[in-house]
Amino acid sequence: MRTLEELINTTEPGWPLVRSWIDSATNDIQILPCDPARAKEALYHTQVTTRSPMGAIIYHTGGLLVDHGWLRILGSGSAQLDRSMPDWNKGRTFKEFGDASPFLLVADDVAGGFFAVNGGGLGNDRGSVYYLSPEHLQWIDMELTYSEFLLFCFNGKLDNFYQSLRWKDWKQEISQLDGNKGYSFYPFLFSVEGKDVNKVSRRAVPIAELFLLYMDAMKQSGNGNG
Repeated sequence: MRTLEELINTTEPGWPLVRSWIDSATNDIQILPCDPARAKEALYHTQVTTRSPMGAIIYHTGGLLVDHGWLRILGSGSAQLDRSMPDWNKGRTFKEFGDASPFLLVADDVAGGFFAVNGGGLGNDRGSVYYLSPEHLQWIDMELTYSEFLLFCFNGKLDNFYQSLRWKDWKQEISQLDGNKGYSFYPFLFSVEGKDVNKVSRRAVPIAELFLLYMDAMKQSGNGNG
């Protein structure tokens, strides 16, 4: 594994570029504060340089909340989003820090959707971002790099992307939701009975519980990558 000194790029840091994207974003973006020691640890465990947008977000932020907290981009962890990108992936996409992983979880949303960068386990297009929707229970290729995914989060038409997942008055309801939680719907949104998000019941549960639920359901349905 590369040392922290090798990962911190002071000559071509990526943060000024990412910050300029945030400053010009058309969607609501909240930068969460980070603890310097925790940021260094997260950067070292992820093994990406601060020249990259991913490394810049890990090293300079506790994470990003997008569109009033609907979408959470993982960084090094903060009070409102108390999980770092490497800690969240450990035990889920790899065993030990430094191991290669079939995919890397980089963001999720309050509806229980997960975004991952393909490490080879989701298809042949390494580096492409995939979305696991609670409606379809399969990884869908967004055909975006991580940088392009960030720009989609900052400027994309999220109301259109999430049209079938957003219920009436969602914005008010999620305003106090813990960043480690997401909504569990019943009947499940991937079931025949759960196709209308406004007609199913929902409750906030640990996001880890949702991820495990969907991975198990994908295995049972034969969708793979679960």
